[in-house]
Amino acid sequence: MKSPRLFWWLIATVLLLAVIGLLYPQQLPVSLYKLSLVTMAGVVGYWLDRSLFPYARPDAFMAEMVDGESCDIDTGGDCKLIPFGDVQGDFVFAMAMLRRALIVGAAMVAIGLGA
Repeated sequence: MKSPRLFWWLIATVLLLAVIGLLYPQQLPVSLYKLSLVTMAGVVGYWLDRSLFPYARPDAFMAEMVDGESCDIDTGGDCKLIPFGDVQGDFVFAMAMLRRALIVGAAMVAIGLGA
């Protein structure tokens, strides 16, 4: 059976957390607190991107709105989503991925620096 992605990084993280727990047990709650803050910032950054750019998702873009009405992708309305596949679509996909990564990364850095 193949191990999951980043499995060895997970093992290294757990081992380092165990070392921190053995050598400096008073720092263990601080480490877990900071980890939870950064993780929460990643989730908030993701949802911030989704709410700021609802029709510019990295996986597809809004090609046409049915009957000229606006539609909500999340509710599964009558939206027609066209996946990327051409050169221009691939560029837009890359820019959407970069935008999302920057927003999530900026949220994580902001929380990390403030904590």
